[in-house]
Amino acid sequence: MLKFWYDATMLSLESQRVVGLRLMKLAGGGKNAQAEASRMVTEKFAASMAAAVTLMCGGSGEAVLAQVRKKVRSNSRRLSR
Repeated sequence: MLKFWYDATMLSLESQRVVGLRLMKLAGGGKNAQAEASRMVTEKFAASMAAAVTLMCGGSGEAVLAQVRKKVRSNSRRLSR
């Protein structure tokens, strides 16, 4: 149970970093900002569908949390370059 709360806390911190990085990218404007905005919407939809499938197939909240954290970390690394 402690691992779940640690992962949830880390997800909230990592997500805030991604939000900040995305805001900077969007503020820059241009084609890169347009691509990021489109990617953001697509990712949100795909993540919600993946979470629903995981839960419907008997997965746990911990499994969903792990999926989302993996994607957030990936976005953080990509946006930090």
